[in-house]
Amino acid sequence: MSTLPGKKIASYYELFKSIDVTFSKDIIQATGLVPNQVHLKCVGDFWPCVIYSSSFQGAKVVVSIKSGILQKLDRANNMVSLRFCFKTSDKGNPVAFFVNTKSMGYSPYGGSDDVAIFNLQFTQRPPDDLIEIMGRVLDANVNSAKKRGERIIINPDAIRKMSIVSREAALFIQNVPRNCIMRDLAFSGAKIIMQGVPKFLVDKKAALRVDFDDPRESFLIEGMLVSAETVEGHRDLTAITMNFDESVVPLGYKMRINDYLSVIRADGRGDDKGGDEQQAAKASKPAAPAASKPAAAKPAAPASEKPAKAPAEETTTKAAADGGFDPGPPPG
Repeated sequence: MSTLPGKKIASYYELFKSIDVTFSKDIIQATGLVPNQVHLKCVGDFWPCVIYSSSFQGAKVVVSIKSGILQKLDRANNMVSLRFCFKTSDKGNPVAFFVNTKSMGYSPYGGSDDVAIFNLQFTQRPPDDLIEIMGRVLDANVNSAKKRGERIIINPDAIRKMSIVSREAALFIQNVPRNCIMRDLAFSGAKIIMQGVPKFLVDKKAALRVDFDDPRESFLIEGMLVSAETVEGHRDLTAITMNFDESVVPLGYKMRINDYLSVIRADGRGDDKGGDEQQAAKASKPAAPAASKPAAAKPAAPASEKPAKAPAEETTTKAAADGGFDPGPPPG
């Protein structure tokens, strides 16, 4: 299943091999772990288990010790295989593989006499599939801090490569959903376009829902609306900068952003901003009002002037100069 080049896999292994990742609910969802397909195999028998944590050098698993596993481990000189299973997309079969390990001992789990946590040491480097899946998680966490302000303009190319369902999204303000258009995304925030009066939107808590395909995922990201301004030529539309609460940003969202930033070309592409305001108007109401049309009557600029317009806005991503989220110049 591994799709990364061998050099990248080797890099993940060297960088993260000793880091232990606890399988919280967020990690399970982000990695696609299928818990009911995880088990131990020892001397031909199988035992269901729960993966508590894992690195590239070993894992901790929770197992019932009244199932006869201790006797089997004695017979096998503490050698046991751990089966991982991950769902990698909405299509196709899950990826499953065994990792050979040696039990280094166990201790009661939560003070129970029936359940114990076993410390398993891998006897060799794990399969590339595990390194890629876990490496993407760890890499996203590192880069969400290092590149927190790097912006991705949501143009057709970014939509395709990130598998974003649509630029149209829902912004929940005081739990009320409002239609909006995503202008750009970052680890730390977003810029969106919607109907509304700027002064009534600033300093309000909000949550942005972003939908992805392959696999289908929806992330509701909480944060604060920190600035807003009217879109030039469209008085009924407002460009809003939202800063996410980075302590609760879903790991799966970080991985989507990080995967895209890891593969885009260094020179980037144009942000294809044309039509943002029109799409925002369409998303916000059934039909665009006549007031949004006068801008079309303006004479077109000479062809020689067009290349000089806002080249910084035509870059697919841009790092904020101060390391924070840079809302950039207003669209339109």
